[in-house]
Amino acid sequence: MNHQNHISAEEAVKIVKSGDRVFIHGSAATPIHLVKALQARHAELNNVELTSITTLGDIDFNDPTYSSSFFFNSLFVSATTRSVANSAHGDYVPVFLSQIPKLFKEGFLPLDVALVHVSEPDAHGYCSLGTSVDIAKAAVDTAKYVIAQVNPRMPRTHGHGFVHVSKFNAMVYHEAELPEVDYGLKITDAMVTIGQHIASLVDDGATLQLGIGGIPDQVLKNLTNHKNLGLHTEMLSDGVIPLIQSGVINNSQKKVSKGKSITSFMIGTRKLYDFVNDNPMIRVMEISHANDTSLIRQNPKVTAINSAIELDLTGQVCADSMGTYQYSGIGGQMDFIHGASLSNGGKPIIALPSITSKGISRIVPFLKEGAGVVTTRGHVHWIVTEYGKVNLFGKSLKQRAQALISLAHPMHRETLDRAFHERFKV
Repeated sequence: MNHQNHISAEEAVKIVKSGDRVFIHGSAATPIHLVKALQARHAELNNVELTSITTLGDIDFNDPTYSSSFFFNSLFVSATTRSVANSAHGDYVPVFLSQIPKLFKEGFLPLDVALVHVSEPDAHGYCSLGTSVDIAKAAVDTAKYVIAQVNPRMPRTHGHGFVHVSKFNAMVYHEAELPEVDYGLKITDAMVTIGQHIASLVDDGATLQLGIGGIPDQVLKNLTNHKNLGLHTEMLSDGVIPLIQSGVINNSQKKVSKGKSITSFMIGTRKLYDFVNDNPMIRVMEISHANDTSLIRQNPKVTAINSAIELDLTGQVCADSMGTYQYSGIGGQMDFIHGASLSNGGKPIIALPSITSKGISRIVPFLKEGAGVVTTRGHVHWIVTEYGKVNLFGKSLKQRAQALISLAHPMHRETLDRAFHERFKV
């Protein structure tokens, strides 16, 4: 490839000046090389606002060295930004993932510079945003100045992620492995059982949406005998590969992008990144498309599988915070929970182990003070723990509470029973 037009990362990030708002491409496409070059300039910068969704890899925005140079305004908090987002040097914007492009396009969060991570250009001069098109396409379209880290290891994905080289103000060639996450490593017995319960709710011909983590992968392991499943999801991981290869997921019943699997980003291992490379059956779309409730609802039997941190006895779902501590973000949960509930034969599912790793009940009389409600009790339908599954749709407050107590860990049921009697005077 012709490297004449490329400059060093150090040179490229010199465009960033104090007071700028800088977008950082997320998940497996985090442009670590560019970020490190920007962080190296911290002494000469102040009040640069960084914004992104999940970032991965060997970078740390939580380091206090950067506190006067950078302010991290997170659109979805992750491990690399969790401390800073909860400190004086960071913050969090509560927003549906599907509406983040609107923040960039309509001037709520105008971007000065975007740092993105792309594949090598093809014969026509088009690079691909690869593993994460999500909000990155809107960032590229609207930022005043775009810097691309060009990496031959970034897969070229089909969909909305193609960007012509003329769109980049600077290109930095840097070959590096993408960050990898293997969700199969931290599997508990509870997750295995939850996966089995959820799989029993999946009908043949259903369109799947899977959230992040170990539970979705466990569900997929139990679907090998299903037929004609579709995939219209916000993100995908390695777990879908065997089902697509065996034809279980063939997208034949879908109304939107029939025959193709739709996602917006992916996080997994190299096996996944190789699988999606130049694969015309996988379309990686902008988040405003993938998470559009009006599109999601058109597919048949949308089965949306999402998780929660805690759940109160009326069915309110806290999925983004631990009390006032911002742990993750609203993300796309509501986009899909609502889309699934409007789909013909759809099943919105919230799945969670009944207790935390410390043995604390996740089903609680009241959410912690300061906790955020991501999915309201009006939107919630199916709840699944390792102790079973219940559908709260159409159930009264008292009926819901009793149904949820039956899903709680046996060692916490007595306490929840007492709370039930105290609240409802039954």
